Amino acid sequence: MKFLLVLLIIIIDLQAGEIKRLTLEQCQQIARENSYKMRSLLEDFKIARFELKSTRNRFKTQVNLFLQAPDYSETISSLLDSTGLYYFPVKQARYSGNLQIEQPLPTDGNIYLSTGVDHVQDYFRHEQSFRLNTRIGLEQPIEAFYSYNKIQSALKMAELNYQLSKKRLLRAQLDLEYEVAQSFYNLYSAIEREKIAFQTLQQQKEAYQLAINKFKAGVIAEVEALQMEVDLGEAENNYDLSKVDHVTNADALKQLLSINMEDSIVLNTDLSYPIIYVDLNIALEYGLKNRLELQEQKISIEQQKLNLARIKSEYQISGKISAYYDLIGVKQDPRDLALYSTFDNAWEELKRRPGNRGVSLSVTIPLWDWGVNKNRRLAARARLKKQEMALKDQEITIIRDIRNTVLAFQSSLRRLRLLEKNVKVAEKSFNISKNRFANGDINSQALALDRNRLSQAYNSRLNALISYKLLLSDIKRKTFYDFVQKRPVVLEDYLQN
Repeated sequence: MKFLLVLLIIIIDLQAGEIKRLTLEQCQQIARENSYKMRSLLEDFKIARFELKSTRNRFKTQVNLFLQAPDYSETISSLLDSTGLYYFPVKQARYSGNLQIEQPLPTDGNIYLSTGVDHVQDYFRHEQSFRLNTRIGLEQPIEAFYSYNKIQSALKMAELNYQLSKKRLLRAQLDLEYEVAQSFYNLYSAIEREKIAFQTLQQQKEAYQLAINKFKAGVIAEVEALQMEVDLGEAENNYDLSKVDHVTNADALKQLLSINMEDSIVLNTDLSYPIIYVDLNIALEYGLKNRLELQEQKISIEQQKLNLARIKSEYQISGKISAYYDLIGVKQDPRDLALYSTFDNAWEELKRRPGNRGVSLSVTIPLWDWGVNKNRRLAARARLKKQEMALKDQEITIIRDIRNTVLAFQSSLRRLRLLEKNVKVAEKSFNISKNRFANGDINSQALALDRNRLSQAYNSRLNALISYKLLLSDIKRKTFYDFVQKRPVVLEDYLQN
């Protein structure tokens, strides 16, 4: 029999699952690690960071090597001269290589150095040729000086996307932190309400037993004893409902943290609360500087400005400055001559020949497009104005939101301190009423009234405490400023965890 009892206890323990003792900070850390949304946004942030690095590296020197080894072909070619048209076979093998060093310029142009070799063996003519060439050149679009600079615009766009991705990730971290805090305190509240309901039930049992004894002694009427029985049943029902509420909120937190539903959660939380002073001016300053809604609007405005500049550049005078200086050495020798001899001959030819040089300026002047570009510019300006108006309206909305949240937080602190005193008064009042009921000075209805007042005082203080802590977390996510630590919130605080 003892063996079966021990076995039953073991089975129950296994079914009960693991007991997890969690603080609010641990819950938030688990949520960050398990949240798909957070992992997805983190990857978006990495994408934006890599793209920004890639765009910045476009300003650095680029080196490329092109090889063709070999390129063999057999075909038929034709030649038309004074004697007529005749055909001859072409059998060639080509080996070539070219090294190009290019330095992009902030002015959207580039300076390049290109050097290469080209060796062709003609098996039909029994000849071989060697070509050496080295060129230094410049390419510069002129519209980049007064209109649209592609490389600078791409860099600015990458920086804007990186900053936006950074703000989105940080805001998501703070939103998740608030969501977890809300679920955590909902469970904490349910646990405390269950305790209050249990305490009320015990008090009602004592009062009911006292009423029964007094009824048997003929001190009170039967109706008062029956009323006590009804109150006891209501207290038991409230306690049962509080247990259901406890389980419901526990399951909600488990789902948010991706915890097994069979596991049990024990909350480790500090019932004390810090007295925090929230400076409205600081809250508004950091909120307007960091709020994601404003950052998205500002970035949209910058993107629209770049788009407007691009549209303008499509109907402005454009052109390109090109300049180069190169050296070429070409030598054709019999195929049976050693390769290095052909190379030396081409090298001597390169040194003997004067260098080639050239400079050009090409200009495109738009004359008439029936107002196509003008109307596109007007449409772009209208979009820009609309976005600027939306930004101002969003700023007002955020100012109101932050101000209301701060005022609500300050009010909740005053209410919490008042309710702390109210609980003490309600406890004293109930103890006095309990003694007076025992002495027969008051009836059961008066005792029930004080008992309900005490339960309401406990619940009101609990709600005020949770409201205070949640509003503090809400201010943090709305302003990106931690008033507990007295410093701005930065993304690195979360990436280090």
